Amino acid sequence: MKIRIAVCASALAFAGLLGATTAGIAQDKTFDLKLSHWVPPSHPLQKALEEWGASVEKDSGGTIKYKVYPAQQLGKAFDHYDMARDGIADLTYINPGYQPGRFPVIAAGELPFLISNAKGGSQALDAWYRAYADKEMKDVKFCLAFVHDPGTFHSKTKKIVVPADIKGMKIRPAHATMATWMTQLGATNVQSSAPEVRDILDKGVADAVTFPWGSIPLFGIDKVTKYHMEASLYVTTFAFVFNKNTYSQMSASQKKVIDAHCTNEWAGKVAGPWADFEHNGIAKLKAEAGHEVYELTPAQLADWKKSAEPLEKAWADNVTKAGGDPAATMSALKAQLVKFKAGE
Repeated sequence: MKIRIAVCASALAFAGLLGATTAGIAQDKTFDLKLSHWVPPSHPLQKALEEWGASVEKDSGGTIKYKVYPAQQLGKAFDHYDMARDGIADLTYINPGYQPGRFPVIAAGELPFLISNAKGGSQALDAWYRAYADKEMKDVKFCLAFVHDPGTFHSKTKKIVVPADIKGMKIRPAHATMATWMTQLGATNVQSSAPEVRDILDKGVADAVTFPWGSIPLFGIDKVTKYHMEASLYVTTFAFVFNKNTYSQMSASQKKVIDAHCTNEWAGKVAGPWADFEHNGIAKLKAEAGHEVYELTPAQLADWKKSAEPLEKAWADNVTKAGGDPAATMSALKAQLVKFKAGE
């Protein structure tokens, strides 16, 4: 009889524990996340966000659902950080360099000739920036950071071979650091988001653009450019950022799911397929009729590197103004680039 009572007691205890666990899951509020970006749905980022959302949904037991909104459906590219802050979207894809001066630390990743490849570079940037994100992007919950494969000049009007060729041209720069460089070289900057580039080139508002390779055909820019410098000049930094209010309303278990998807590993998952896509664009443009893809001589490349040297001082000055230590910050980034084999 005692054995039977003990077994029954154990069964009741297990049932009670199971019931409490089930009740806890049942009590989790359901979230329908809006994931927003500004590139076309055919861009590799669309698939990356779908995979991120699907994994979150699965790991949350279906309590966190998602929908991806591409192509500026919820707002302009320049506004995506503020959209996450204000709750217009729950997770957004941002280019910090679209807002000059606002994010001085992460702008280190924009410096020319610093990051050699997107795969290791993304994981290095993400690992490094986590020490600064809470302060620099305090309006949102930082999720992860990454870069695209190195980009270069794509011109409509003439070959750009040496820095002196930039003088007098109208250039659409990729980000704030590139804009500073173009100004130093005597160009006029034409501000536009990536989806607007084809139009400004077609209308003659800009003569050339700095852009990664695979995105040239994707955005139709191959229809309005002819000359392409084959050199790894720069990368652009990006981040996924999350609305703080949405995150704060989640249960502990749901927060754990989000945290598990805002990791260095996920930075690599997001960046990897996109890196291959952009790099494969070099061969694609070489095969297209009417396009000239040209390399630089060692002396010409040295001239470009020399012309970019003042940019690191400008970056350091901005970090100092924001209360940071630029020497320590840059040293930490370079250490991560060595670790992930992504330094120049």
